[in-house]
Amino acid sequence: MRALLPLATLLAAIGLLSACGQPASEQPQAPAGASAPTSEPVSPAPPPLTDAQKKSMLETLPAAYQNADLDNGQAKFALCKSCHTVVQDGGNMVGPNLYGVFGRKAGTSAGFAYSDGLKTSAIVWDAASLDKWITNPRALIPGTKMTYIGMSDPKDRTDVIAYLKVATGTPPG
Repeated sequence: MRALLPLATLLAAIGLLSACGQPASEQPQAPAGASAPTSEPVSPAPPPLTDAQKKSMLETLPAAYQNADLDNGQAKFALCKSCHTVVQDGGNMVGPNLYGVFGRKAGTSAGFAYSDGLKTSAIVWDAASLDKWITNPRALIPGTKMTYIGMSDPKDRTDVIAYLKVATGTPPG
């Protein structure tokens, strides 16, 4: 019985990796009794941002993003969570950790093996470049390793980008 637990954990991890790009409702769940492997203790989550802090962060984005629906953005980002983390020191998964993504040059997050096209691109992540990226990653960077097919709805992209701004950065002040 003891040898079955590592096998169950491995199978659960493979199942989660295959979920990349699938809606949360279609993602596989870990088998009952399996626990996710952990390598380090998880640090406590920071306190939630106040509405004023969120507003302040959104004001650094172009006007179209300042009144975005953060709840919808978080719900749509569920597709991305199978491959990306958004918390400080969250580590890389199938995709890189997105904490601090705004203002970062594409292909430079430490410890992640990017495609050559992304590493050599001149992209610096901002609302406009993220919008192009999540519309269709392969159209923006041919040969990218990212398997995500894209998000066609402009309102959903606006909401996801606004959510990312709030979830992946430090409020001003």
